[in-house]
Amino acid sequence: MTDAALATNNPARTRVTYARLLIGLSLLVAIAFAASLSFGPARIGVGTVLQALFLGTDAEVQSAVLIVREIRLPRAVLGLLIGATLGLAGAALQGYLRNPLAEPGLIGVSAGAALGGVIAINSGLTSAFALALPLSGLAGALCAVLIVQSLAGLHGGPLTLILAGVAVTSFAGALMSLALNLSPNPFAALEIVFWMLGSLADRSFVHVQLAAPLILPGLVMMLALGRSLDALSLGEDGAANLGVNLGLARTLLIVGVALSVGASTSVAGSIGFVGLVVPHILRPLVGQRPSHLLVASMLGGAALVLFADVAVRVLTPGTELKLGVLTALIGAPLFFHLVLKTRRRLI
Repeated sequence: MTDAALATNNPARTRVTYARLLIGLSLLVAIAFAASLSFGPARIGVGTVLQALFLGTDAEVQSAVLIVREIRLPRAVLGLLIGATLGLAGAALQGYLRNPLAEPGLIGVSAGAALGGVIAINSGLTSAFALALPLSGLAGALCAVLIVQSLAGLHGGPLTLILAGVAVTSFAGALMSLALNLSPNPFAALEIVFWMLGSLADRSFVHVQLAAPLILPGLVMMLALGRSLDALSLGEDGAANLGVNLGLARTLLIVGVALSVGASTSVAGSIGFVGLVVPHILRPLVGQRPSHLLVASMLGGAALVLFADVAVRVLTPGTELKLGVLTALIGAPLFFHLVLKTRRRLI
C-alpha cells in the first residue's frame, strides 16, 4: 500500500501530513515575499531591505527606502493577494463543479474585468483619470457576474453555471478582439495587448487599497465553502442529505470569485494557468479532500505568483517580461505533464 493510501486510511497521519504541507507552503510564501522585496534592477541586500522597511531613518538608506516601500512592497503585497486569489478560486471552482479543468476564468469574471479595462483604454478614459483602468475592470467583472447569474438562474446546477460562464467569456473575448480590430490609435491597441498579458509592474499602494478590500472578503467566502465542497464530492443529492445548503454554497462561490478575481484582474490584468495548475499539483498531497485543497492552493498560488514576478524582473531586466506570459510558460508544460500522466494511468 502506498504512502498516500496509508495517509487516507489513517486520519491522524493525514492531519500531520496536511499540517506539514501547510507549514512548508507558508515558509515558501515567506521566502517568495522576501525575494520579491530583495530582487530587482537595483541590487539591495537583505539587511538593507529590513532597515528600509522598519527603520528608514538613516540617510544612507533613503534611496532603498523609496525603492522598497514605494515600489517593491506594494508589488509584493499585490502578488501575494492575487496569487492567493487565483489558487483558491481555482480549487473552489474545481471542487464545486467537480471538474478538474475549472479555473477562475470559467464563469466569465476575468473576461469581464479584462473587457472593462479594454474599454477604458480604447475610450481614452485612462488618459483622463489615473484609476479609470482598475475601476473599469471592477465594473466589467460586476457586469459579467450579474449576466452569468441571470443566465444560470437561481436554481441552475453546475452545468448551467459553466455554460453561462463560457457564453459570457466568449462574448467578452469577441468584444475585446473587436476593440483591437477597430482601434484607431496604434498606441492604444498596444496598451490593450500589454494589459491583457498581465503584470504587476508600476503598481502602487493605491492599487492595493483599491483591490484588497474586495479580495479579502472574497477569500473568506471561498474558504467558508470547505465543508460544502467535501459533501459535494458525494454528489448534489448526497450533499443535500448531509444538510448542505446548495444555493448558499453557490452564492458564496460566485460572489467570492467575483469579488476577488474581479479585483485582481482589474489591477493586474489577466494572469492565467495559476488557478488551473496549482490545485492539480497539490491535490495528491492533501488526500483528495476539497476542503484541505482550499488553503493549500491559496498558499501555493501566492508562492507561484510571487516567484514568477521575481523571475520576470531577474530574467529580462531591461524589457520586463509580462507576468501572464511567464505563468503561461510555466503552467502549460506542467499541464501537458498532467495530461500525459493521466493518459498513462488510463492505459
